[in-house]
Amino acid sequence: MAKLLPKFRKTASPRQFHRSVYLLPSMFTVGNLFCGYACIVYAMRADYETAAVFIGVATVLDLLDGRIARLAGAASEFGGEFDSLADVISFGVAPAVLALAWGLDPLGRLGWAIGFLYVTAAALRLARFNIQPNNPDKRYFAGMPSPAAAGVVASTVFAWPDGFSIPQAPIIALTVVLVPALMMVSRVRFRSFAALILKPHRAFVSLLQFALLIAAIAVEPQIVLFMLAYTYLASGPVGYLMARLAAKKDPPEMKVKHLKPMKTA
Repeated sequence: MAKLLPKFRKTASPRQFHRSVYLLPSMFTVGNLFCGYACIVYAMRADYETAAVFIGVATVLDLLDGRIARLAGAASEFGGEFDSLADVISFGVAPAVLALAWGLDPLGRLGWAIGFLYVTAAALRLARFNIQPNNPDKRYFAGMPSPAAAGVVASTVFAWPDGFSIPQAPIIALTVVLVPALMMVSRVRFRSFAALILKPHRAFVSLLQFALLIAAIAVEPQIVLFMLAYTYLASGPVGYLMARLAAKKDPPEMKVKHLKPMKTA
């Protein structure tokens, strides 16, 4: 009788399912790493527009791998280290090579030195993020995140893939690379990406805003992505200046001395 019964495949064991869950975030990290490598390849071929797009895709994959790891409870020390190494390539080396081939090369040694400075700033930013203690205020980053800094370079190249037809074009390219590099190693606070999303009880409004953003990118991708990148870049210094001005306007607290009670006769 047992021989007549159909043979069914064994279902996946809980251990196999657990391994699959842990592999899923790392698969997104591999995709992130591939996008950084592809950006370098296309930059060497002088296809700057395609190279810039790969940095944008790497940013999306970098946002997804960490979120999926937290939601699935699959965060691990290996995954964190692997993600940091991939970020050094995708958001450090790749934007520097892209900027060098796109606009820094006419500066000669100064151009590739500025590119190396950007790579070093991205590596320092990631190292500082990995060793810093848990910050109770999850709404802010200390220093500009490396994906956002790479987005500044990529959005500029994506908007002007043929460069600027003016004599000052290399100086503009130098500024495009140097400013986000300095923001990465600074202590200026930048709003976290998660804090920019509205609260869950306003999910309908969040979905509508996300749909509008996708539609705007579909219509004018160069302009919209450029504005998003530079708005985020300016948000840190502007917020810092506003906080300093607000602190100066606040009146100093009056220190009241505690007087001893008078002795009565």
